[in-house]
Amino acid sequence: MTPPAVSLTGLVTVMAAMSLLWLISLRLRDASIVDPFWPWGFVLVGAAYAVARGGPGSKAILLLALLIAWALRLGLHLLRRNRAHGEDPRYAAMRRRHGPAFGRLSLFTVFWLQGVILWLVSAPVLGVVLGAEGWGWWDAAGFLMALAGAAVEAVADGQLRRFRRDPDNQGRVLDTGLWRYSRHPNYFGDAVLWWGIYLVAVGAGAAWTIFGPLLMTVLLLRISGVSLLERGLRQTRPGYEDYVRRTPAFVPWPPRRERPSGS
Repeated sequence: MTPPAVSLTGLVTVMAAMSLLWLISLRLRDASIVDPFWPWGFVLVGAAYAVARGGPGSKAILLLALLIAWALRLGLHLLRRNRAHGEDPRYAAMRRRHGPAFGRLSLFTVFWLQGVILWLVSAPVLGVVLGAEGWGWWDAAGFLMALAGAAVEAVADGQLRRFRRDPDNQGRVLDTGLWRYSRHPNYFGDAVLWWGIYLVAVGAGAAWTIFGPLLMTVLLLRISGVSLLERGLRQTRPGYEDYVRRTPAFVPWPPRRERPSGS
């Protein structure tokens, strides 16, 4: 297959999966099921690229193994979170706003939209699957960076999960562990993962796929991640403004020292 045909195979595969997931969501009346599927969508697209190419090379095999491990951890985390809290407030608000029409509209505004975004973000995966097989420093740096990002995301999610389990922390702000150095270390880890995968794509001769990690970073910072989450946290966490003043939003860095009152 030609590269455009391989890419189109990935798009068709993920859109078919999203359509099936939408039908299940109608039955369950819960659009949140798209969230645990999100990391598995990259595994599915990567596998579709490999099959369309005629089989994965060694770098693609390693990348798919990394994506599967990441999807297992993150997908389980998101599934556990959704079961504990019901439908995500974002989708619940859309359901209230659109009423009975939400079921039909969610195919386009939730499932197909995320399918297209997932396909675009996965561009470096396509680059690795179709790219050169030789190994070099770009590949080593990229895989190490991707592993580090996945580890940071996992540790941050685990710290947040343990914090929320304690009833004494109700309404409080987590500012220990990785959360002492970044207000969103889990999102930072996710971004690092995708920039690491991009470095592997560069080693495979696919530097043009840079729009994939750029799009993911913009989503995490400006659209569905930091900006969206912080609007709610500023209203529901009394100490969050102080936390914002002393803690970087995204890239981990030592917290700013509080100035003594009157200085």
